[in-house]
Amino acid sequence: MKTERPNRGYLETVFTCRCPRCREGKLFKYPLTFRFKRNMEMFEACPVCGQPTDIEVGFYYGTGYISYLVALFISAVSCLLWFLFIGFSFQDNRFAVWIIVNSVGLLLLQPWLMRFSRALWLSFFVHYDEDWEHTEPIAPERVNEEQKNNW
Repeated sequence: MKTERPNRGYLETVFTCRCPRCREGKLFKYPLTFRFKRNMEMFEACPVCGQPTDIEVGFYYGTGYISYLVALFISAVSCLLWFLFIGFSFQDNRFAVWIIVNSVGLLLLQPWLMRFSRALWLSFFVHYDEDWEHTEPIAPERVNEEQKNNW
């Protein structure tokens, strides 16, 4: 008897930080929190399909660029919305207020941004496998156990 699997799309998989291979397993051990060390603890492999999450030494260094681009996009959208609904003026301090609101918003989003950028980065290299239950995950090529989580 075949069990019914959730029908998650790519975006839902990335935004909810799930394994890109099976789209079911959670990538992170703990719920979202502001305690950064605990917030970033990932399973070594997906608890559902067994896909390794640390593909090679320094794999997640690229997530800094992803996080930066997403933060830049969020800032551009908030700037546009602020301009359309409130406006900017040289006569008062509306621009300074936007800078403060945007900065506080980005600080509050930081734990999620860090997780999201890892899930997005991993999804660039690990693709969805419809038949993941019957196929083995691709083994990582270059893993050095001593260097894992050495940020």
